[in-house]
Amino acid sequence: MPRTALATYDPGTGPTRDTDLPELVRELREAGADAESRFWDDPDVDWSAYDLVVVRSTWDYAWRTAEFAAWVDRVDAATRLLNPAEVIHWNRDKRYVGDLAAAGVRTVPTRYIAPGSPAELPSGYEYVIKPASGAGARYAARYSPAEQAVAVRHLARLHAEGLTAMVQPYMSAVDTGGERALQYVGGRLLHASRKGAVLTPGTAYDAPRTPHPGLEQWQPTKDELALAEAALAAVPGGSERLLYARVDVVDGADGLPRLMELELVEPNLFLFLHPESLPKVAREIVAAAS
Repeated sequence: MPRTALATYDPGTGPTRDTDLPELVRELREAGADAESRFWDDPDVDWSAYDLVVVRSTWDYAWRTAEFAAWVDRVDAATRLLNPAEVIHWNRDKRYVGDLAAAGVRTVPTRYIAPGSPAELPSGYEYVIKPASGAGARYAARYSPAEQAVAVRHLARLHAEGLTAMVQPYMSAVDTGGERALQYVGGRLLHASRKGAVLTPGTAYDAPRTPHPGLEQWQPTKDELALAEAALAAVPGGSERLLYARVDVVDGADGLPRLMELELVEPNLFLFLHPESLPKVAREIVAAAS
């Protein structure tokens, strides 16, 4: 049986937020794999003992990017890693959104402000500031033009931590149409979900928030599918190497979907919402491990 490790984060004394993980391990074992979950930062794990390591829910990596990058390279040198190391390195920095835009993918307009750059913020519309390295809406907030002083302090905090900031117009259609997530496994659409707006007015960037409010199943439109396919086709090295992908889209002012994020590192697949997808994911992992 192929040995497979699902890399996750260490929740400490609390319960894990990855409710899919035990069900996926069970499904993999039923499908014929010798599978187990392991903490990605556990120094006692011999990753070379596995035929495949799947980066499944390393959800604290955005706080420890250098450590995580070194771990990715070590595992990649020891065994097969999915998604591939070069894809993970490209995708863990959200400056990839600029790469996709340059490749012709319809994205949310994005400007990047690196540490040491002038704090030039929008003045005529509502906008969002978030770090180029982040997850789960960490350090993200929306601002009106009247909140420039607060936004400048937010920007200063990001720069003080060595983080490049992303500045995007707030896509107000998310308040009514939500944000949709199209999930792919093995190069094929697995399922889709929709959630409500995460960023509410007046909420501080460092305040706790619910990452997936009002999550529900969703039937993607033709325009959403076309956008997702275009984004995946623009992945450096080709999307055929990917085990999984999640394409997050919102509607622009013109009513057409725009890419918010392309999640290729450790996206939540929402299998608890789509239990029928569980065996499909397990089959793809077993095939990759074999």
